Amino acid sequence: MRQKELRIALVCYGGVSLAVYMHGVTKEIWKLARASRAYHASDRARLSGVEAVYHDMLRHIEEERGLRLRILPDIITGASAGGINAVFLAQAIHSGQSLEPLTELWLKNADVERLVEPEARPWSPAARVYMRPIVWYLTRGPGNTVTETVAVETRTEVRRKISSLVRGRWFEPPFSGAGFSRLIHNALLAMEQSQSGAPLLPPRHPLDLLVTATDFRGRLETLRLNSPPQVEEPEHRMPIGFRAHTPLDGGQNLARLCELTLAARATASFPGAFPPLRIAEIDEVCGGDWQEREQFLRRIMPTHVKRGTVDHVALVDGSVLNNAPFEGAIEALTVRPAQREVDRRFVYIDPSPRRPRPEEGEAVKPVSFFGAIAGSLSAIPREQPIRDNLEVLEEQTREAERLRKMVAALRPEVEGAVDRLFGRTLFLDRPNRKRLANWRARAQQAAAEQAGYAFQSYAQAKLSGIIDRLADLARRAANTAEMPGAPVIAARLRQEIDAHDMSSLSAAKGSGASEAAIAFFRDHDLAFRIRRLRLLARRLSRDWEHDPDIPDEGLEDARDAVYRTLTLYFAKEDPQNLGAGFDDIAAGVMDDPARFLDELAQRRALRATDEAAEEVLCEALGAMPKDLRRRVLLAYLGFPFYDVATLPLLRNEGLTEFDPVKVDRISPEDAKAIRDGGTAATLRGTEFFNFGAFFSRAYRENDYLWGRLHGAERMIDLVCSTIPGGHDEAHCLAVKRDAFLAICDEEDARDNCSPRLIAALRGEIIAKLGAG
Repeated sequence: MRQKELRIALVCYGGVSLAVYMHGVTKEIWKLARASRAYHASDRARLSGVEAVYHDMLRHIEEERGLRLRILPDIITGASAGGINAVFLAQAIHSGQSLEPLTELWLKNADVERLVEPEARPWSPAARVYMRPIVWYLTRGPGNTVTETVAVETRTEVRRKISSLVRGRWFEPPFSGAGFSRLIHNALLAMEQSQSGAPLLPPRHPLDLLVTATDFRGRLETLRLNSPPQVEEPEHRMPIGFRAHTPLDGGQNLARLCELTLAARATASFPGAFPPLRIAEIDEVCGGDWQEREQFLRRIMPTHVKRGTVDHVALVDGSVLNNAPFEGAIEALTVRPAQREVDRRFVYIDPSPRRPRPEEGEAVKPVSFFGAIAGSLSAIPREQPIRDNLEVLEEQTREAERLRKMVAALRPEVEGAVDRLFGRTLFLDRPNRKRLANWRARAQQAAAEQAGYAFQSYAQAKLSGIIDRLADLARRAANTAEMPGAPVIAARLRQEIDAHDMSSLSAAKGSGASEAAIAFFRDHDLAFRIRRLRLLARRLSRDWEHDPDIPDEGLEDARDAVYRTLTLYFAKEDPQNLGAGFDDIAAGVMDDPARFLDELAQRRALRATDEAAEEVLCEALGAMPKDLRRRVLLAYLGFPFYDVATLPLLRNEGLTEFDPVKVDRISPEDAKAIRDGGTAATLRGTEFFNFGAFFSRAYRENDYLWGRLHGAERMIDLVCSTIPGGHDEAHCLAVKRDAFLAICDEEDARDNCSPRLIAALRGEIIAKLGAG
């Protein structure tokens, strides 16, 4: 049985009240992940509603297509209101807790009457009576937005709330920052008190959460130049990130609730609507019960902690500078263990894709004075497209394709070289660890000798790559404002390495690498080991998949062994696994690089890991059919030949990621199984500059339900697109229909939304797709 993981890196855009729609989408991702966990635990009996539909879809794929699929949302990023959804989804994935308290927050509490600061409300019906003509014009005048866009049944409610806002406090944010923080904190507490299931990721699998915030006043950061040697420049970006390894049992929080509250409140501090977040606000909400407060602040704002300016920090909406935090998701890809083949997807939620082109026949109007100012200060930065991020991922895809062709072209020559080197030795029934280690060393020496003068370019690329990774590791482990940039640390490490003859490399017999250089590479060349195993994983997961001479069971056992071995090495990349006190050692790398290198070598213990890894491989090799064993050994021992040829050409990365990262969007424009017309035909929160859903619960219910329906449709699309050889369109459409109707039944039972609205949607689904 072929096994695959559909891993999702989710990016949640900002969108003010469209966050209610995004919550509906993230709820379906959560429910699909719950169904996937239950399927792999053979726990169908506890499932109901849409989770049961998703479970049966996974069972059908395994029975009919021979693919056992697991869905793992393991990277979550967000900005602005999308950041709130990201925080709660990550908490639910890690802890196994329910996401329902966030539904209550959005539907019940995300209303202007609850969000408005008490002091900002009109003190009586007669307050600011002179504003009534303006209120009348805004809500009832010719061409007013309420009459043209608001449903008849909600116009009275919307007009009343607009009147209250207009007649309330001016020139100060109308919404309460402390009140918003309390709503977020109370929802997190309600999640914590809910019944917890098992976490939704495998034990020890890393989960990354990152939300963006903007440091309004900024802080001075040091930049190193040639002349002058250093300058200070203001920096306003403040990403707030969390990484945790999934626990074995549920109920354990991703982070302190005060920290999650701060992250959610900071990223959604929409300028003009909410006051900037100050740290004292979170102190007050948490009532002084904020354990490890100083460690957290030192991690996310080290410069402010160092300079004693924490009390002056004012954080505003993260989408001011970064509304689509793809970069954080891309950076989180670096440390991901794998137990089987992976289909990596970047999924972003965009509730209202912008269409700047005028409709056909529409006159092009000049940009107004105030329109140009407002657009330049707010709209354009928030709506800047993700082209740059997609181009990075596209370049990775093109590089993966170039790498595939390069390896395919090299394969006959490499396998011939390995065959001549070892001959019939490769047919040994049970290669042991010592023999495999000797073969590996012999193959590496042969690859170096046969590379000739090209070996030096390879050796220097290899050494530079190791040093760059060590410098990056030092910065990540230290996490202090005093740390210089990675190039400066790399230069200091290079000095230490050169001074102790650890960079003396040669391919010639009798004048090979120095003992110090050999020890350095054995202790620190982690990337080489991972590249070698990834080559094996690629061959096992792709190249030999449909070979009739290799039984499926043998392939699966071999894949399992390779991925288990990869996991041993992946654990060495994470600074959190280096033990207590290593942060101080890393912080002192500029003063004592030798201690940093020695401690790192001791704590990572790559030589011992090599022995454990080759024990796993030898056991697997002994159980393989002879033909598969020979192919695995040809690839494993031939890797140095591939690496010498590819590493200098591929930006010091070499044989790392083979498969492209695919990008998928979830938007009303992409989900048309029920209703055409996209955002305009389905969502109501787009009114009043995307604040519309804060004025009416009916709006929020509408957008939440469409979020669930669109989320279900697009997640089923994603699952179906992972099936080898293509999927059955009719079956996928039937699954969508069943999921849509199950969602309607769930919401009807929970009494979250208007029965009339649910009945209308159910009728529309049946009319379009049938009753099942």
